[in-house]
Order: sequence, then structure tokens, then C-alpha cells
Amino acid sequence: MCGINGIISSDPGRRDEEILHHKILSMNDTILHRGPDASDLWIGEGVALGHVRLSIQDLSDRSNQPMLKDNYIIVFNGEVYNFKELKSELSDVRFDTTSDTEVVLEMWRKFGPDCLNKLRGMFAFSIHELHTGNTFVVRDHFGIKPLFYAVTDEGFSFSSELKALESCFDTKLSLSNDAIAASLAYVWIDDEHCIYEQVRKLGAGTYLKIDSNFSIEKVTYWSSRSLISKPPKISDETTAIKALSTALEDSVAAHMVSDVPVNAFLSGGLDSSLLVSMAKEHVDNLDCYTIRFSDEAKKFEAMADDAYYAEKVAKKLGVTLNTIEVQPNLVELLPKIVHHLDEPIGDSAAINTYIICDAARKNGVKVLLSGMGADEMFAGYRKHYANALACRYRQVPAVLRAGFEGVLSRFNVASDSGGSKLIRWAKRFTSFAGMEDSDSFLRSYTYYDLAEIEDSFITERPDVNRIRAHHHSLFEYGKYHRDFVDAMCFTDINHFMVGLNLAYSDRASMAASTEVRVPFIDRVVLETAFDIASSLKLKGSSQKYILKKTAEKWLPHEVIYRPKASFSMPLRAWIKHDLSDLVDEYLLSSNGLVARGILKPSFIKGLVDAEFSGKEDNAQKIWHLLTLEQWLRNKSI
Repeated sequence: MCGINGIISSDPGRRDEEILHHKILSMNDTILHRGPDASDLWIGEGVALGHVRLSIQDLSDRSNQPMLKDNYIIVFNGEVYNFKELKSELSDVRFDTTSDTEVVLEMWRKFGPDCLNKLRGMFAFSIHELHTGNTFVVRDHFGIKPLFYAVTDEGFSFSSELKALESCFDTKLSLSNDAIAASLAYVWIDDEHCIYEQVRKLGAGTYLKIDSNFSIEKVTYWSSRSLISKPPKISDETTAIKALSTALEDSVAAHMVSDVPVNAFLSGGLDSSLLVSMAKEHVDNLDCYTIRFSDEAKKFEAMADDAYYAEKVAKKLGVTLNTIEVQPNLVELLPKIVHHLDEPIGDSAAINTYIICDAARKNGVKVLLSGMGADEMFAGYRKHYANALACRYRQVPAVLRAGFEGVLSRFNVASDSGGSKLIRWAKRFTSFAGMEDSDSFLRSYTYYDLAEIEDSFITERPDVNRIRAHHHSLFEYGKYHRDFVDAMCFTDINHFMVGLNLAYSDRASMAASTEVRVPFIDRVVLETAFDIASSLKLKGSSQKYILKKTAEKWLPHEVIYRPKASFSMPLRAWIKHDLSDLVDEYLLSSNGLVARGILKPSFIKGLVDAEFSGKEDNAQKIWHLLTLEQWLRNKSI
């Protein structure tokens, strides 16, 4: 796992080599946390490539990058888990290293871009061909690894992180109101937007070709549309369990390939516990990491006790469990985590990831397995079940629904003594349950009505129709080829998973110089998931049904069928107590967000008042606004 940077001049004759050297060196320094083991650069005619290395495969200096071999130069970030198998297709090649990077370079030499669908793993890389003058920039099939890029009058620049790319601009970058609107809607910025107008994110399963004449071509080499467009093959439960078990065991085995020890997150939930159980088959010792919150925070948040279940799983499987008590200094941590997240991301799970990875790194750990991706593939989120219920709710006469919602509106979601999960969930449910399928699903995981977001801006109004249209294009494609459940899963895989979960996971873990691997997010597993009928994913009120049945061979019943807990912080307790002063300073003061002229003061104040009175559950919205204001302060805007 590493970080990559690059600059390609649109007019090589005008670009001074010393300037290129200085800029790439500065970019490398900015992302050194991604690769503290080595840092280097390569400069040719109008092309500069930089790399920082976290050594995982072939720990020797010979695998440092940029790697130059017979007219090809590569900078590579990620892991290709089947690189040893791919060597069989390269029997005539003399290898100088035992790294996956050199295998990727030689695969490219032999197959060109056609090699990409032979690679199993997570990656973002660039290859420059000296003999053609062409440069290619590639992002993996799922978008597990990030890649930002920009095209300017002077040329093309790319980086693993946005903060490094900023130094390539000689003028001030402008904020995108559309991106701010997207972040309000989701509390994260999807891959269709970037916080800066001048910067783009390379899409998952996509590569760019920049030729010697500076012509830029974008190519989609893989898409999950090819999977959902076919009907499911498996509706029999026994057959599905066998197929899924085989796919997961195969993926976990592949993800264990490493020249350093592989460890794991262990929340005590189904997904991470199943991966740990399977991973334990391949190693003698497996260190696992979990977090524990204070009793007061759990009570206010009405949170499940993950650590309790994690301890049970660890004892059952015979793995070492490291439990981290979460009592962060939020005032000190907020600027740091916002800096590393690159964009305003208001999901507190990023803090969990950073805290766990930082503790693991201090123990000498470089690699952790994560259970991310299972919820998207097997309908495991609360919103999936809620939307299935909403289909039935819409059949209730409108007058009865209106009466129920009127009574519900009189109840508060919290009091001084704690929160009411039932009222909170009911209010959230009724905010979208009356809408049609696509709008209902969108509203179930957005935090405002899009018209409300549009109206909240003082300055130029954002194009919220673009937000809606992108979501609907994914959902309607999935529903056209499959059913409602698979449409939700397909949308999440291509939107929520890559835009939020993979984004914060990469940036927060790499801030601690730690690699996170995601065995569920694997093409073999995804192909199997889409082979299985949706009736085996969401069966009645049982979510991830087929994954739970598959796990019965590996885990205790009480772990598999425990209530689902989210991987997030106790925001409601924090906002009411630890962060109350910061809310005043960052949001409401004359130096806060209300005074910036971006969002209407009445909009911000209304959210805060409703939260602190207990009338509405706005903790997540307020946390996001805090991260937005912190991001603006970090950038001295």
C-alpha cells in the first residue's frame, strides 16, 4: 500500500525539469504518511512520477518505486492478490523482484489494458511508456483505492490524495457548491463531485490514456452493470450456501498473501467475525482490534456493546483481541481527521477507523482485514429493510398515514436522560416511506430533502437535480434488470460503498500508515452475490439471510443473529456534551459557519435549536457541519 503522484506537461519543451522535480517532491512529502518506508521520484521529458511506499510485498529496496524496467515506468498503490498465479502467464520473463508491482508492469507489457481484468485486488497506478510517450492512469474495479486528477493549461496531474494535488495549482482553487450540496445530502461527496471545481475523481473500473500529443481518453474497462444485467442463477438455499462459502473462503485466502503479518478488525458483528474465522484457517496467530465506548455514551446513543461480542468471538476462535477504549480529545482530533479525509466527510466511522489503525500501527501492524462490503452486497443496512417495509406502508390509506405521522410529530427524539431509538427511527421512516421506490430509497439515506438543500444556500444555488439523476440512473438500471432489493444493492455498491465507505476507510487508515483489505469487495464474491436471488438476501425481516446461513458453519448463533450495530461514534452524546462549546464556536459565532455567506444562518441555527431541544435528531447533520467548518478552517478559507 502506497501513494502515487504524477505530472504530465501539455508542452514538454516549456516545462522546466527543476520545477517538475520540486513539485513532485512536494507532493510526495504531503502524502508521506501513506508510505513512510521509502520515497522517490522519476523525471523524463515533460513527465514526472512520484511514489511513497508502505512495504508489504517484497520488503527489500529493489521493489522501491518508481520502478523502471525496459522502457516502462510504473508507480503503483495497492495490492494484486493473484500476482503469483499471474506469473504463469509470464513464463518467459526475468523477474528482478518478488513484488506484485513488477508483475503488473510485465502484464501491461504483454497485454496492455487487457491485463486489467486479470488482476484481482485493489489498486491505483500509472504506467508511462518511454517508447510510445503514452501515460496510463488506472483505478481498480471497485474504486477501493483513490485517484484524484486535474487537467489545466499546463498539463495533467494526479495523486492518491487531494491535498497533494492542490500544490500543482498556481491559482486559488474554487469551491464547488454542487459538491457541498452533495455532502449535505449524504454527509459525504460522491465520485461524481469533488469539493474543488478544478479536480475530478477517476471512476471505479476506469483508466485514462494521455498520449504524446496530450490527447486524453477515458475508458471504462469493467462495470458491475455486466453482472446485474443477467438474471440470478441460484434460488436454492443449499446451493447458495455452498457457492457463497466457496467464494468467501477463496477471497479470504487470496487476501492473506503478504510478506508481513495480516491482522483484522473485529467488531463482534457478523461480517468481521466471519472473515476472522476464515482467516484463522491460514495463520497460527491473528491479532484483532476492536473499540469500546463509555457506558454513559452507549446509554445516550442506545448503542449495542460491540466489545462484548468481540470478546466472545475472540475466545471462541482463539485469536488475540486488542480492545481500545475510545475517549478521544475531539477538539484536538477533529482538525487532524478532517485534514486526512481530504473533503468534508461527516461520517464519524472515519474516527473509529483511524483510532483502531493508529493503535494497531503502534503495535507494529501494517495490514488489517475489514468486513466492509457485505451490507451493500447482501442487503444488510437498516435502510434496505426499511424500504421493503415502506412498500407496504404505501398501501395504507393516506388518511391513516397522515394521522399516525401527526401524532408522531408531537414526540421528542431525546430528553436530558437519553435518546429514544424507537421515536428516532419512526420519524426517519416516515420522512421517506410515502415516496415512490427510487425517491424513497434516496431519501432513506440522505439527511435532507433536496429542495431544502437547494434553498439553504445564500450564494449560487447548487444543481440538486444532478444529485437525484445520478442516484436514479443507478437505481432504475438495477430495477429494470432485477427487482427492488437488487436495485438497492446495485446502487449502494456503485455509490454509497465507493463514495463513503471505501473513501474514508482508505484515507483514515493510510493516515496511520496502515493498509486495510476488504475481502468481501472482490469480483468473485460480487459475481456470486449477484448469482444469488434477492429473496435469499432479504428474507422476510431477516437481512443478509444467506450470509447468516453460510456463517453458521463458522460462528456461534448469538453472534450471527445479534442485533446489527453501526460502526460509528456516539455522536448524540458528543454533540450534547463534549462538543457543545465547539458547536457554538464553529457554527453559531460571528467567526463560524453562519457568517461565511454559504448557507443561510436560519438553516444552521434551526438545526442546532431542534437538536438541543430534543425535538429532532440532528446530531449527524451537526457533526457534518462541524467537519465542513473545520475543513474550511484547515484551508484558511
